[in-house]
Amino acid sequence: MPKIDFGGVIEDVVTSEEFSLEKARKVLKDETIVVLGYGVQGPAQALNMKDNGFNVIIGQLEGDEYWDKAVSDGFVPGETLFPIEEAAKKGTIIQVLLSDAGQKATWPTVKKCLNEGDALYFSHGFSIVYKEQTGIIPPDNVDVILVAPKGSGTNVRRNFIDGSGINSSYAIFQDFTGRATDRALALGIAIGSGYLFPTTFQDEVYSDLTGERGVLMGCLAGTMEAQYNVLRKNGHSPSEAFNETVEELTQSLIRLVAENGMDWMFSNCSITAQRGALDWAPKFRNAVAPVFDELYEKVKNGTETQRVLDVCGAPNYKEKLTEELNEMKNSEMWKAGAAVRALRPENRKK
Repeated sequence: MPKIDFGGVIEDVVTSEEFSLEKARKVLKDETIVVLGYGVQGPAQALNMKDNGFNVIIGQLEGDEYWDKAVSDGFVPGETLFPIEEAAKKGTIIQVLLSDAGQKATWPTVKKCLNEGDALYFSHGFSIVYKEQTGIIPPDNVDVILVAPKGSGTNVRRNFIDGSGINSSYAIFQDFTGRATDRALALGIAIGSGYLFPTTFQDEVYSDLTGERGVLMGCLAGTMEAQYNVLRKNGHSPSEAFNETVEELTQSLIRLVAENGMDWMFSNCSITAQRGALDWAPKFRNAVAPVFDELYEKVKNGTETQRVLDVCGAPNYKEKLTEELNEMKNSEMWKAGAAVRALRPENRKK
């Protein structure tokens, strides 16, 4: 493994040069990979592995919308698409990609389908780390591994198609066969990872839950809304408020950050913008630091886990979630966003 300097900290990474797709095929040549759950990560990982030539079947609740999606994606009922229990019985590698609440609900079924030497694969450390709350305790005679793409299922698939890949972390919780690391790395390459870096189940779930609730989603949504509201309160039009809050970020500035870092983005903006950003960044950092401390502690002590299991496991959760997302979608800010997106040149041509 090459050692890479991440800002003065040396870490090991695995790329497709060190662990090639051909090597992954050799490692997994006798495996039947079962993907349980065709919701968010399931379609991307399954289709990427299928396109890369691996033996993949899907386990999903028969007849629901995700079952229908799997059929539309080319999986065939009775051949490569089965109800969850039937699929789990067929696999040597069981990829548990159901929702965290769904993993808890189906664990008794999945557990009884495991055979000695099978591999239990997760893309999130949640169920294993918070075992007291999920009840998911794997038997001793299976490998327990993790490959966690650092992106949504949509982008795992998109980046695979365009050849760039999504970076993933990997971890070994239990190595019964002595092949757990090779299995994990092979699966990471099979799903199209840009590169893989080692972690633990605990570190993955602590960082992931913090990131989702923080910068990646929760903090981003809340901060955007706060700035938009300030601009509207002071007489700016919805178009101006949205462009200055969201559109310029997503269509211009964040692309520069992705290309070459925050300093590169700053250096490509006016000196007035640079000065203001440099002066105000510490104020925002100091203001939100206590919120992040609180967030991390609630992730660590299981408060966030219990919230997920209680709310997301409710029978009417899907309806409640739709209501919450529609409230966001129908807010003035995001209606303005829909109008702005429709005015992009590429959309006006459609």
